Amino acid sequence: MIVSGLILGAVLGVVLQRGRFCVTGMLRDIWLSGTYRNLVALLIVIAVHAVGLAALTSTGVIAPDYSTFAPAAVIVGGLIFGLGIILAGGCASGTWYRSGEGLVGSWIALVMYAVSAAAMKYGPLAGFDSWMKSWDTGLTTVPEALGVSPWWFALAIALVTAALARHFLLQDAAKPKVTLNQPWYKKPLHMYTAGAIVGVIGVIAWPLSAATGRNSGLGITTPTADTLTYATTADPARLNWGTLLVLGLLVGSFIAAKATGEFRVRVPDAKTSVRSVWGGLMMGVGASLAGGCTVGNGMVETSLFSFKGWIAMVFIFLGVGLGAKLWIKPKSGSATPTTAAPAAGTYSTPQSLDHGAPANPVDPITPPAGPAGTGNLAVATGLISMAPRPKVSEKVRTLSEGRYALDTMGAVCPFPLVEAKDVMNTLQPGDELIIAFDCTQATDSIPQWAADDGHSVSDFRQNGDAGWEVTLVKGG
Repeated sequence: MIVSGLILGAVLGVVLQRGRFCVTGMLRDIWLSGTYRNLVALLIVIAVHAVGLAALTSTGVIAPDYSTFAPAAVIVGGLIFGLGIILAGGCASGTWYRSGEGLVGSWIALVMYAVSAAAMKYGPLAGFDSWMKSWDTGLTTVPEALGVSPWWFALAIALVTAALARHFLLQDAAKPKVTLNQPWYKKPLHMYTAGAIVGVIGVIAWPLSAATGRNSGLGITTPTADTLTYATTADPARLNWGTLLVLGLLVGSFIAAKATGEFRVRVPDAKTSVRSVWGGLMMGVGASLAGGCTVGNGMVETSLFSFKGWIAMVFIFLGVGLGAKLWIKPKSGSATPTTAAPAAGTYSTPQSLDHGAPANPVDPITPPAGPAGTGNLAVATGLISMAPRPKVSEKVRTLSEGRYALDTMGAVCPFPLVEAKDVMNTLQPGDELIIAFDCTQATDSIPQWAADDGHSVSDFRQNGDAGWEVTLVKGG
C-alpha cells in the first residue's frame, strides 16, 4: 500500500517541475519586486487543500491530529528556515525537484537538509529540539479556538483567492508576454494551474497515507530525515509512505525535466557549494523546530488553519526577506565569459554568482562582424560626428551599436533576473540585451518582468538541454 506514496510523489514531482513551483521564489518576489502575483499560486494550494480537508474531516474519512503551537520553536525555526532557503536557492520541495533537474547545488543542499533534520529528530540535536518546544501554548487551530466550523475559513480563503487570481490573470492578459515556441508537451504549466493540482494531490495524499498508518498528508522534512535514516540504519520503521513520497518526487521531476530538455548536470563553484551546505543545514534545523517546511506548514497546516502553520509562514517570510537583503544583490565589476569547453553534459561555474562558463562549447551569443574599438560610441557615417553614449554596465559584451550580451550561465535563480534588471538600468530605450541563462525558473520570470516593466521580447529560444537565450528591447 505504501507504493501509492511513490506514485503520488512522482505525479507531484512532474507538476512541481513543469509548473516551476517554488515557494521560495513566491515569497522572495514580494521583497525583491513588490509583486504578489506568484504568491497567489500558494494561496490556491491552501484554498483547494482547505476545502478538500474540511470535506474529508466532516465526512469522517480522515481524523487529523492537530499540532499545538510552541512559540519559541516556531518563531526561531521559521526564521532559520527562511534564511536557509535563500542560501540553498529553494525550499524543501523545490530542492527535491531541482535535484531532479540536475542541479548539483541542490543535491548538496538536499543531503545537508537530510542530515540536520535527522539530527534534530533522531540524533544528537533531539534534546535541543525538545527543549525549544517545551514552551507549548496548547493552541491548535483558529476555528477550534473560536468555536466555529473550519468551513467558514475554508470558504473565505477560497473566495479571496479566486478574486486575487482573477485580478492577476486579467492584469497579465492586458500585457504582451512572449513564451517559447514549443510542442504542447514541453510547455510549462501555468503556476496557478500547478497550484490547483498540488492542492488536489494534497487532498488525495491524506487518506492514502492514513491507510498505511501514517495519519498525515503531504510532508517533506520528516520523510527526508527518514530517507537518510533508513539508508544508514535499515530501520524498517523509516521506510514508509512519506519516504516513498519524496523519492517519487525526485523520480517524477527527473522524468519531466528529461522529457522536456530541461535536465543537465550543472556543477556549482565553491562559493555556491558552501552556500548550499549552510542553506541545507539551516533548512533541516529550521523546519524541525517549526514543525514543518513550506509544505508541512505552508500547505498542510495552513489549510487546517493551525496557529503553528500560519505563524510559521509569517516568520519564514521574514527570514526570506532578511536573506534576500543580505545575499541577493547584483554582482559588481566586469564579467568576461570564459571560452573553455566543458565536459559533455556538464559545466562548472568558476564564478557561480559572477557568471561562469557557458553551458555549451560554442558561445550562443555571437557578435556580428564589424569595426573594432567602437566601445560605447555610436558609429558615425559620412559627415555625421560620433556622439558619446552613456556608460553601459561592464557586465555585458558589446555586440554592436545598441546591442549587448549578458552571460548568466551558471547563475542560480534569482540571479539571472537580478543581473538583467541591473544591466537594463544602464541601457537606452531601443537598446537590445541578449541574456543567456540556464536557470529553469528564469524562463518565466524574465519575460514576466519584461512585460511588467514595459520592455519587449524580440527573440526567445532554447539552446540545447537546459539552456536558453532571450533578447529584450528596452522600452521608452
